[in-house]
Amino acid sequence: MSATGPRPLRADARRNRDRLLEVAVRAFSHDGPDVTLDAIAKAAGVGIGTLYRHFPTREALIEEAYRSELNRLCDVVPDLLGTMPPDEATRAWMDHFVDYMTTKRGMADALRVVIASGGNPYAQSLDRLVEAISTLLRAAVAAGTVRPDVEPIDVLASISGVSLTAGEPEQRDQARRLLDLLMDGLRYGASKAP
Repeated sequence: MSATGPRPLRADARRNRDRLLEVAVRAFSHDGPDVTLDAIAKAAGVGIGTLYRHFPTREALIEEAYRSELNRLCDVVPDLLGTMPPDEATRAWMDHFVDYMTTKRGMADALRVVIASGGNPYAQSLDRLVEAISTLLRAAVAAGTVRPDVEPIDVLASISGVSLTAGEPEQRDQARRLLDLLMDGLRYGASKAP
């Protein structure tokens, strides 16, 4: 560590870290908290020493895997807004949110391990999610495609509820229909925007 903060990772170290997080999310989501760290390292194509250099404990890996998914969800907002109209970007983000919630549910047991050890993987979640949806809604309101009287926290609560229906692949169609209904409600009265 330098006087100005941690030294940036080399490109190969960054790739290894990202690959470890990707494999860890999948492993903890499907196999629960008891999946071995050796299995995660092997699936990521790295040695166990590399895993421990990046994540000194199982809890550190679980927490960072969850935060990585949160960051992926929130960081996609500028890309969506840069490639499609704001209301379509909002609707596309809702699909990303359902994927995130499905992963989070899959990781629930692993996240409980982190909480039991004194960690709080959710410390920044609500703020990041509200900011992401607020950014989308502000852009859509400015474009006149979403009504101006919508609270971001209400949209977040609504899509959280919809995500509960998306546990199985056959339920994904229903979740998509519900999200379409929600978007129709957000658009209703958009032409009355100031």
